[in-house]
Amino acid sequence: MSGAGPRERVVLAVDSGGSGLRVAVGTPESGPVARCSGREPVRTGERGLDPGHLVELLSPLAEEALAEAGHGAPDAVAVGAAGFASLGDAWRAELPAELARRFGGGRRGWAGVALASDAVTAYVGALGDRPGAVIAAGTGLTATGTDLSRWRRADGWGHLLGDCGGGAWIGRAGLEAALRAHDGRLGGSSALLERGESLLGPPAGWPAALYPRPDRPAVLASFAPQVAACAPVDPVAEEILRDAARHMAGAAAAVCPEEGAPVVSVTGGLTRLGEPLLAPLEEALAKALPHARRVAPEGDPLTGAFRLAAGLVLGGPALPRDARMLQVTPAAARP
Repeated sequence: MSGAGPRERVVLAVDSGGSGLRVAVGTPESGPVARCSGREPVRTGERGLDPGHLVELLSPLAEEALAEAGHGAPDAVAVGAAGFASLGDAWRAELPAELARRFGGGRRGWAGVALASDAVTAYVGALGDRPGAVIAAGTGLTATGTDLSRWRRADGWGHLLGDCGGGAWIGRAGLEAALRAHDGRLGGSSALLERGESLLGPPAGWPAALYPRPDRPAVLASFAPQVAACAPVDPVAEEILRDAARHMAGAAAAVCPEEGAPVVSVTGGLTRLGEPLLAPLEEALAKALPHARRVAPEGDPLTGAFRLAAGLVLGGPALPRDARMLQVTPAAARP
């Protein structure tokens, strides 16, 4: 009687963001076969991202996804997180050992842990291990690039200091144009004023409706679709989107490799604005990056986290390590 074949290598991928956790489980051969999500985001405190809270939130989601997929414990874990580059010191110090204890359990098959910025998982999800640049455009805006020897990142500074061309930036610019029309100043848009009043009420109440909100970037970004809806018939709205496209292309140009034949891709919810944004963006990218080929993204940040986890058990992809962008702790390095 022949013995059982080799056990399938199982990976656990996690995407941690402001809206909560998304989890995927599968094998490198099958890809993700089970997904689940939780709506509570990881806490941020004096130490930055809270490692204990991640484990607390992740454990039941991982158990649910593993059970649905019919797998036992995973052989590798990869977590991509918003804020990891600037707020991830406690994660870097504690999570590799903690996740190894929680999921590895001393098993010989344990391959290790990868922790990454969501900019990296967005890149790997979109392009894999090809050199190029990825624009992650949602409420905020970040461009990430690599020549496979180092990572480069542009913007992602948040809605007060940057994220130029992102959803909050577009929404704020649209509301500013609306208020210019309300005041009778040059450069105003009566069309945007009308839509702003429908969303937020009379302009006199807009500061009180926006400034105290802890979710102010999301509220601003909720006005971006109104700007896109006005753009075909309103020159002010059209120019806002052209400016956004120029900012996006400029961020991509800052991080894209100058040599070779790099590729560039755009991901994120802002792409749902459609042609009013995507048409000027194509023009701006062609002007800013004439040597780069535009490609559609292959997947999202959760796909990127899954690829990083699969790489731990397969020995790839050959992506640059970076203390703040991508930390890989193989099994041999765990206590």
